[in-house]
Amino acid sequence: MRAIALSSMVACLLAASAALGQGVETKAKQVYMIEQETGTVLLSREADTVVAPASNAKLMTMEVALEAIRSGDLTLTSDFPVSEFAWRTGGAPSGTSTMFAAIKSRVPVPALLTAIAVQFANDACLILAEGLAGSEQGFVDRMNARAAALGLSASRFANATGLPDPRNQTSMRDLVTLARHLQETYPDAYANYALPDFEWNKIRQRNRNPLVHANIGVDGLVTGFAEGQGFSIVASMAREGRRVFLAAGGFASDKERTEESRKLLDWAMTDFARKRLFEAGETVAEAAVYGGAVPHVALVPVAPVDILLQTSSQEKVVAEVVYRWPLKSPLAKGAEVGRLVVTRGGKTIREVPLAAAQAVDQGPLTRRAADALQELLFFWL
Repeated sequence: MRAIALSSMVACLLAASAALGQGVETKAKQVYMIEQETGTVLLSREADTVVAPASNAKLMTMEVALEAIRSGDLTLTSDFPVSEFAWRTGGAPSGTSTMFAAIKSRVPVPALLTAIAVQFANDACLILAEGLAGSEQGFVDRMNARAAALGLSASRFANATGLPDPRNQTSMRDLVTLARHLQETYPDAYANYALPDFEWNKIRQRNRNPLVHANIGVDGLVTGFAEGQGFSIVASMAREGRRVFLAAGGFASDKERTEESRKLLDWAMTDFARKRLFEAGETVAEAAVYGGAVPHVALVPVAPVDILLQTSSQEKVVAEVVYRWPLKSPLAKGAEVGRLVVTRGGKTIREVPLAAAQAVDQGPLTRRAADALQELLFFWL
């Protein structure tokens, strides 16, 4: 079987964009940014490079907790004790980001979630981990299981906090995928990321994400620092009906991270326009059907196919239809049989499943014999 790419009918369709990130420069060593509704990749550089997550690992800690609440393993009425380990490792004695939970006190789950979102509190992560899973290691096992379930192929976690450990790893692509999942799956809890401050144990602290205070539409998520790899950020901005997700790392300073991230987010909001490629059900291409009652079937998207195009450049966008040749009959109407791959500057900016527009029954023996001969000749040549 061969994968066939058909691009002739689509390759010249567009001429309004450029290689990913043309027209914008950034000091980020790794960066990945997408638009939410269309999934268009706006900027990509070293997106799959494995890096230390630092405090960005707390996004996975948050996801595990929220999934436990959704599944009934954890309730918002629960509270958990502050162990000496959690207090020393992530609390006041640690000198790290903390909610200042008092040793041997109990903290309600909603306060722990808020402290993680607003203060990136290490003690809150450890209290939650021990309370939910019995130990930090047990919680880490759940983190890695959830990461695998969400398709975070570059991510592996060794602790609940992101504190230095060579086994902690992730990528910018994974962080954007995770941030998008949190915002779309748990919108009520996600709102905590935009809170300006949070008070616990009579200590009020401002949100540690500086872009939240800039009033530019950023409503989350987290910043990090890893020795030898620099400063990083995972952020989301919503403005005028558009939401983008950004993960960027390798900045030289906190100031550089803030300035560069704001510049990239502003660029994403101002330098792109939405373009519809195909309507739902519109024929994108026709694919050969092996042994079918009809020789070909139309391939269609089940939903409108939109992308964002960079308005400041004129380089061509290319779209290809990819499927396994030939398709086998019988074929059900609506069966996913291929995909539309849209590229810009040689990099994929969106992939969309394509379905069979009609059912195709199995054809007569003569048809199957003729198709078998054609397939044999195709592979021989």
